[in-house]
Amino acid sequence: KESPFVASLRGWYRGWLPRFVDRPRLAVQVVGVAFAAAAVSYPFLGEEFLPHFREYDFLMHWVEKPGTSLDAMRRITIQASRELRAIPGVRNFGSHIGRAEVADEVVGPNFTELWISLDPSVDYQPTVAKVQAVVDGYPGLYRDLLTYLRERVKEVLTGASATVVVRIAGPDLDVLYERATVARDALVGIPGVVDLKLQQQVLVPQIEVRLRGDAGRQFGVTAGQVQRSVETLIKGRKVGEFYQDQRIFDVAVWGVERLRTDPAAIRSVLIDTPLGGPVPLGALADVSVRPAPNEITREGGSRRIDVTLNVAGRSLGAVAREVESAIAAVPLGTGYHAEVLGEYAEREASARRLVTLGAIAMAAIFVLLYTDFGSLRLAILVFVTLPFALIGGVAAAWLSGGILSLGSLVGFITVLGIAARNGIMLVSHYRHLETEEGVPFGLGLVMRGAEERLAPILMTALATGLALVPIVLGGDLPGHEIEHPLAVVIIGGLFTSTLLNLFFMPALY
Repeated sequence: KESPFVASLRGWYRGWLPRFVDRPRLAVQVVGVAFAAAAVSYPFLGEEFLPHFREYDFLMHWVEKPGTSLDAMRRITIQASRELRAIPGVRNFGSHIGRAEVADEVVGPNFTELWISLDPSVDYQPTVAKVQAVVDGYPGLYRDLLTYLRERVKEVLTGASATVVVRIAGPDLDVLYERATVARDALVGIPGVVDLKLQQQVLVPQIEVRLRGDAGRQFGVTAGQVQRSVETLIKGRKVGEFYQDQRIFDVAVWGVERLRTDPAAIRSVLIDTPLGGPVPLGALADVSVRPAPNEITREGGSRRIDVTLNVAGRSLGAVAREVESAIAAVPLGTGYHAEVLGEYAEREASARRLVTLGAIAMAAIFVLLYTDFGSLRLAILVFVTLPFALIGGVAAAWLSGGILSLGSLVGFITVLGIAARNGIMLVSHYRHLETEEGVPFGLGLVMRGAEERLAPILMTALATGLALVPIVLGGDLPGHEIEHPLAVVIIGGLFTSTLLNLFFMPALY
């Protein structure tokens, strides 16, 4: 026996449906206008790759000028640790200065990583703001504050801990640095650009030993012999190993500290010659102190310099497109090129893959519809009405902040599947009534078929929507950063897809 609520709902539906069925042209106009409005407003939605995860573990990079000593970095780190540990809610602190012998990153002692973890019971945003204030209190060095997961994602995407990376490549290092400086200056003033940095490229003193060819031939000394001797003195050379307590220790020969940094002492190093008797290095080679770049980074066989930036106050897509336009206007010259990498580039690549696979899926859906219905008109009817289901998702995205992430795109695909299922079931039921039960085509057929599909369509929408309501009402809670925009888009899309199948599809049929 039907409950009073279902009976009243069915009566309400029976009274309203003829108003749409009798006006198919109006139904087409409403669907067209609504879809056009969604299509026009969609490009103005903001874009982001991944949401800002509300993690309680943070990783900070602190980079001083190249050549900064280990003791200086240790003093800065200890002072920062005192200030950070004094913040209520900071429960753990750790640091890493320089790199281990077999580390995966090549960094100097001027590079420090700081780790802190917050107590989950504290108020998240105010505590993070206090930590950020401490970090900002150390001007003059490159610093950032990222959650651990976000830092790992950025590091994997570009090798840099920035949201957008402009990578400029070319053969000559001096010209490359000049072009990178111009590119950085072109990005100044773009709204939403913060933490704009040019990869540190400074000159540091290096000892250069250049063998004089005539002197080498005179004493029978090769450049390799000179290089090995100087390398042993300045850098050290492994000459053996010993074992103790089931561990292996290297044995190295290394010059004493005062000799390693004194060009005059290096010139006096004695080099054994095949002709007998040692010869001072100064008699064989020119020893000088020259400025050299602190680092030379390469990728794909080409030298490169990065201009990095983060985004705040605007959507990632809007800022990245302005960055691309500004970089395209910078004259780099022959042999030099720039590309924009980072989260935006990865999001665009992911969106393109999703759209391509979605188009293939839509084509397969159309083929299946035509195969099952045996009618091109019915297949087109179901197919062209599917995008209407996405209108609610676009509206919901606007109401929830106007930002589209990958979770939102997956939500659109989900809504499309639900709308396709309900539309196929409705048209199939109409065909069943005509062919199996002999109901003549007309208003009676459309009314009966829609009324009999009322309960299944509403049950599908309500069951799916109610399952997502806790995520939507919970807001952007920790752990729901990806699920929340997905749920918002699905619920908005369910609303319009239900209207489509209950009112417009019968009228169009």
